[in-house]
Amino acid sequence: MDATTATAAGADAASAPTDRDLLLQRTLFSGPRKWVNDDLYSRILRGVVRRTRSELHLEAGSVVDTNTYFGRFEASYWQRWTSVSELTVRVAVETSGQLDVLVRASDIGSHVRTVDVVHHHDDGMAVLHVPVDSFTDGGAMWLEFHAVDAPATVSEVTWSTTTTRPARRAAVAICTFNRADDCAATIDSLVADALVADLIDDLYVTDQGTDLVETREAYRHAAAEFGDRLHYLRQPNLGGAGGFSRGLFEATAPGAPGPVDVLLMDDDVRVEPETVLRLFAFAAVTREPMLVGAQMLYLFNPDYLLVSAERTRLDQLKGGLDADEWALRDESVVDNRQERRIDAEYNAWWSCLVPGEAVDAVGLPMPYFFQWDDIEYGLRCRQAGMPTCTLQGAAVWHADFYWKDGDDFGQFFSQRNSLVTASIRQGIDPRAMAVNLGRSVLRAMVGMQYGLAATRMRGIEAFLDGPDGAHGVGDGGQDALAAIRAERAGYPETAKLGVETLPAGIRVERKVGIPREDREDQVLAKRLLAQRLGRQRRGVVAIPYEDAAWWHVSLFGEVYVTDASQTGVHHRKVDPQRAADLQRRLVALLSRFVREAPAAQARWRDAQAPLTTRENWARLYGG
Repeated sequence: MDATTATAAGADAASAPTDRDLLLQRTLFSGPRKWVNDDLYSRILRGVVRRTRSELHLEAGSVVDTNTYFGRFEASYWQRWTSVSELTVRVAVETSGQLDVLVRASDIGSHVRTVDVVHHHDDGMAVLHVPVDSFTDGGAMWLEFHAVDAPATVSEVTWSTTTTRPARRAAVAICTFNRADDCAATIDSLVADALVADLIDDLYVTDQGTDLVETREAYRHAAAEFGDRLHYLRQPNLGGAGGFSRGLFEATAPGAPGPVDVLLMDDDVRVEPETVLRLFAFAAVTREPMLVGAQMLYLFNPDYLLVSAERTRLDQLKGGLDADEWALRDESVVDNRQERRIDAEYNAWWSCLVPGEAVDAVGLPMPYFFQWDDIEYGLRCRQAGMPTCTLQGAAVWHADFYWKDGDDFGQFFSQRNSLVTASIRQGIDPRAMAVNLGRSVLRAMVGMQYGLAATRMRGIEAFLDGPDGAHGVGDGGQDALAAIRAERAGYPETAKLGVETLPAGIRVERKVGIPREDREDQVLAKRLLAQRLGRQRRGVVAIPYEDAAWWHVSLFGEVYVTDASQTGVHHRKVDPQRAADLQRRLVALLSRFVREAPAAQARWRDAQAPLTTRENWARLYGG
C-alpha cells in the first residue's frame, strides 16, 4: 500500500459512522406526582409490592407487569416509522434468590406472547435482546417481573438500541401569555428529572404577557439549573402561533448548530418528563424527518385520553376528528389498551416535536394568532413528505377541553383560519361551503347566541377580505383580537354571570330526543320559523351545559345556560330584531362568499410563502 492509499484509507476510517447506544425509553413504576394513578405505569398482579418512581420492591411470590399506558414499548410505531430493529432491555436486580424477567408482547388482536425471558439470580444486571419485527399493524412490548423465592428490588430499567445516526440537538419551545405560575411550573418540571434536563440543549421561553414568568421562584430555580441553555424572550402578544414560531425561529436560525428537533409545548401542561425523552429519542431514529407528537391526557381526569390521533375534514372545516374508527377517545387508558397503530394527520401543539428540516422545507407557521396554526402546519409538512406520528405512550396532561366554553373570541380565529387552511391545503367549493357556513351561523342564532353568530360572520368576512384586510394577518392578530372583543361586548349573552343570578326556583330543562342527522336542517328551519312567529315555550328555564344543544335551547324564549367551566351562567333571550338583522347580514354575506371565495383563495395561496418567511416573522417580533 502506498502513502496515498494509506492516507485515503485512514480518512475513510475516520469518517465512518460509529455505533452509539441510544436510550429510547425508561420503565418507571409510578407517576411524577401524587395525583397521577400509578396504574398508568405498572400493575401489581399478585403479592405485596411497593412502587416508587424508579424502583419496584417485591416480596417473595409477587408478580408485577408494565402492560400499561406509560409502561409499554409501543413497538408498532417504532417498527413503522424508525430504523430500530432490535432492542436491548437492561434491568438492575437486587435479590438473594431468583427473579424472572419476561418481555411480553401483544398483537393487533390483543393476543399475548412471550418474546424473551431471563431467570436472574442474585444481584446484578439482567439483559434481554428483543427484535422489533412483527408489529406492523399493531401491538406493543412490556416487562413482567416474578419474585420467585425471595424479596427482590428492580431499578434502572432501560430500553435502548445501537445506532450510527449522528446526535441531534434537542430544543424545547414554550410560549406563554399571563400564565406565569403555570409556565414557571412547567419549566421547573423539566429540571426535576436530571436525565431529561441534561438532554435539553436549548429551552426557549417566549413571554408575550405582562405578568412575567421570570418573576416566579420556580422559574428562577429552573434558570439556575439550565444556565445559558435557557433563553427568555419578550415580544408583543402574537398568540400561540407567534409564540411557538419564535421558538422555531430561534432554534433554526442561520448558523445555529444542527440538525435540531424543536419540541413545542403549551405553558399550562403538566409534564411527564419521560415523554420528552421518548419524543426526542423517536425523532432521532425516524427513517426520514417527521413530526412527532405526544397525546393529551385530561388534567382533571388524569387516566383519560382525549384521542389517539387526529385528522381533519377540510370540506367541513372540522379538526380534532378521530384519525381511525378504532381510535380510543375519551376513555380511560388504565382500563383500555390501544393495540392498533393509529396514524395521525397532524398533532396539536400541546406537545409536538418539529424537526428543523421542516422549517427548511416549508417555512415557519402561518401568523394565525390562535387556532388552526398547528393543523395547517402539520398538513403542510405532510404534503411536503414529512408526516406526523402521534406516539402512543408519550403524553402530557392538559386542561380538559369540555371545560372550555366555545362561545368566545377564538371563534373568529377558528372560522377565518379554517377557511384559509382549507383554501391553501385542499381548496374549497364556494357553494357547498356557503351551505355549511350558513348552517353554522343559523344554529348559533336559533340558540340565542347572537354574539357567536356575529363572531363567526366576522371570521368569514376576514377570509374574504384577504391577508391584507382589516382583520387579516399582517399584524399577527393583535388588531383583530381587540376588534372582536369590543364587538362581542355588545352582545349580553356572551357575558358570564355568577350562579347567584339564577332566579330562585327556576326549572331545569334537560334535552330529550336527539334529532336524526339527516333531519337536522328541517329541525333548524322549524325552530327559526317558531322564533319568528313567537311560538317558543313560555317562562325562563335553566339548561345545563351538556344539554345546551341548539335544537333544545331553541325551544324556549329565555334560558340560563351553564358555562362549560361550571363557574357561571349565560343569560340568553330571544331578540327578534337582532335575529332579523343578523339574518339579513348573513344572506348578503353568503352571496358575497359565493362570488368572492375563488379570488380570496388565490390571494391566500399567493400570500402563504411570504407570510411564513423568517423576514415576516422578524418584522412581527419587532426585529
